[in-house]
Amino acid sequence: MARTTPLSVIALLASGSLLLTGCSIVEDFTSWAGRFGSEDGPPTVREEFPYTREGRIFQDTGQDSEMRFSITGLERTPDYTVMYYEVSYLDEFAGSNRNLSMPHTLVDPITGRVFRQYIDDDGLKYGSVSPDSNGLYPVHDGVTNEYRRYFPRLPDEIRQVTFVGSGLGAMTGIPVQDVDEERPDPEDPNGADHLSPDDPPPGGENLTFANRRPDDDAVADQGWVESYVDSEIASTTRDGDREIIALHSDVMFEFDRSDLTEEAEEVVRQAAASLARNVDPDDPEITVIGHTDGRGTDAYNERLSLRRAETVRNLLVEEIGTDFDYAVEGRGSTEPIAREGGADDEEARARNRRVEFAYTVDQNADPDEEEADDDGLGVAVRNVNWPAPFTDDPGDVAASVERDGVRLDVYPLRRDGAYVIGTVSLTNTTDEPLSPDMGGTAALQPGQPERFSMGTLGGFQLLDPEAGLVRYVAQMNFGEGRTGGFAEEVHELQPGNTYELVAVFPAPPESVEELTLRAGPFGELPEIPVGE
Repeated sequence: MARTTPLSVIALLASGSLLLTGCSIVEDFTSWAGRFGSEDGPPTVREEFPYTREGRIFQDTGQDSEMRFSITGLERTPDYTVMYYEVSYLDEFAGSNRNLSMPHTLVDPITGRVFRQYIDDDGLKYGSVSPDSNGLYPVHDGVTNEYRRYFPRLPDEIRQVTFVGSGLGAMTGIPVQDVDEERPDPEDPNGADHLSPDDPPPGGENLTFANRRPDDDAVADQGWVESYVDSEIASTTRDGDREIIALHSDVMFEFDRSDLTEEAEEVVRQAAASLARNVDPDDPEITVIGHTDGRGTDAYNERLSLRRAETVRNLLVEEIGTDFDYAVEGRGSTEPIAREGGADDEEARARNRRVEFAYTVDQNADPDEEEADDDGLGVAVRNVNWPAPFTDDPGDVAASVERDGVRLDVYPLRRDGAYVIGTVSLTNTTDEPLSPDMGGTAALQPGQPERFSMGTLGGFQLLDPEAGLVRYVAQMNFGEGRTGGFAEEVHELQPGNTYELVAVFPAPPESVEELTLRAGPFGELPEIPVGE
């Protein structure tokens, strides 16, 4: 998979960076029907453009504005995919402003594949061209601006995607249209004629811009949604078709020993059963990786971690046989997932002592939900449903709490493919601007992983009280250490303003109807409903 230079995380006013999805894992979308509880195939995908959301977004000047954002087309041509959208601002504001929303993101909710739009060597986007040297676009109160952006061609099986990043929550169920050729360029684009705030276009006239199609210099970032599910005995990290189950070492080995405890043998046997169900028979390699904490020398830690990995490998062979290819690695303390040396040092070290199984997922495997929940390895269950239909209504407020002048309203969770979308709103109830403390890594439970807690909503988690599983905010992984939280950032809240934000989590089993939201410094909010 080619992964190229990342785009800026701060979008230009009324333009923004877009992410688009596609994937070659699911060759036939309808073949998933039986696994999603319906033998009749996927729901009908209706083209009902435009798809529109309205709400308040963050601006870098604090002139946070009411914005209307409409996707007017998403077309797959023989060469690429083109997104057409319109933006209009409903409030008055002046000067140069930049939208602080996360980059526009389109996600295939079935597989989690993400694509970013084509850019050139200078990082400039293809599509609608800014008529000004500063890269911004003229904006007039109540006037609609028309834009288009280009992305790599989506695989044919992708029928609809989820859009996140306008600053207005998630837009699910956006259909992909197949066309022979894209729409004509705008005739007589007028954007350059109305650069001055004092020179708006005539009433009812939209602003349009010259178009630039991708050329030989065009590149596009590609990546995957990466998810993390945790329990007392294990955690699972999923990145596309690759999966890592980590068994927490403290339930497996005595200090400084490499032989398994009696309890650990049972845990490994449970993990072996999960591996036998989930490993892709076309890529049957299982890599067993040992890790230690940071105490001791590098050489000693590497030897100890390798011995532990070999012990676990031998038990796997005993349990599931030699039809799989086994590799063993000892990485010592070189890849910690929790920061050691802080107030939660012992918990962090315990988290870093672990044995991992890395493998390619069999996308056609049928997860056994009851067995996985009973044996404590529900972290390894993949829960996938159909993409959610579009709606501009987040539902009724399910929970509300206020802290330091900020009210948090939580809406029902929505299932969308392999994920659930958490929608919340923040309201500044005071007369002064506020920069709320959302917790982030500071809100972590002792020893929890930092990488899946990045961003101002990164401290949010979903807890299943019955199964004891914790679901973290998903990440977007573009390779070479480049990741970003799959949640909106929270900026300064202006007095009396309400802002809608989203965070995306890996989905729980279909039988789960309620979850507890760990909302960072706002505390735990129980019984948040999980809807379709």
